[in-house]
Amino acid sequence: MVKTLEQAIVQLSRLPDADQEQIGRKLLSHVEKLNALRAEIDKGIRSLDAGKGSALDIEDFLSRKKSGHGGV
Repeated sequence: MVKTLEQAIVQLSRLPDADQEQIGRKLLSHVEKLNALRAEIDKGIRSLDAGKGSALDIEDFLSRKKSGHGGV
């Protein structure tokens, strides 16, 4: 374990149990999100390596995002 995480755990152990539980749940959620993101990135890299990628017109992409079509 890296030194910073070890220090954080020492500090965390000094907090009340309820706070430790809440922080632990948030940390686990964050780690799960990171793992899912890494899996998606790996999937994308494998797709590109297999030649399944295509060119992206960034101006068109940004325009569509700004107009709300296919957007977030």
